[in-house]
Parts: sequence; structure tokens; C-alpha cells
Amino acid sequence: MLKKDNLRLGLLLGFLAPLLSLVVYYFIKFYPTFSVGDFFRFVAENKKQITAISVPCLILNIALFTIYINTHRDKTAKGIFAITLVYAIVALLLKFLL
Repeated sequence: MLKKDNLRLGLLLGFLAPLLSLVVYYFIKFYPTFSVGDFFRFVAENKKQITAISVPCLILNIALFTIYINTHRDKTAKGIFAITLVYAIVALLLKFLL
């Protein structure tokens, strides 16, 4: 499945990778001290944390994008890139609107 060159696959990977990264980031940085609800309240109250958390979460998308570009699966890479842009724009909007 991951060897396909498919826009839908890229969109799916691009959507799931930052969520997986967020879970890993939570367990590394916040787990014993904060519950999941406390973690999201902390992020909502501290705007600087939105950027601090979104950047590491998008690194996995950058790695996936690079892998798919280098293996000439451009449709999948396009999907990953599109979702990465959406995540980045949403993170910026959240930072300025919260």
C-alpha cells in the first residue's frame, strides 16, 4: 500500500503523521505531569506552545515528503505537502485567534 503513487494516500499519510507525532510529543514532554485535557488547556492558554508543538509534529511530514519525492512518487508527495500546508495554516490561525 505504501509503495503506491496516489494522492489519497498522500493526504492520509499527511493527516495521520502529525497526529502520531503529537501523541509521541505528549508522551515525551508532558505525560506524567499533564493529563490529555490539561495538556490541551495548557496549549490553549499559552499561544507560544502552539508553534513549539506544531513544528516538531510537522517534521514527520517533512521526512515523508522527502522520501516520496526522492522515490519519484509525486502524487503521494503532493498530498503530503498539501496537508502539511493546511496544518501549518491552522496552527498559525490558532496562534493568532486564541
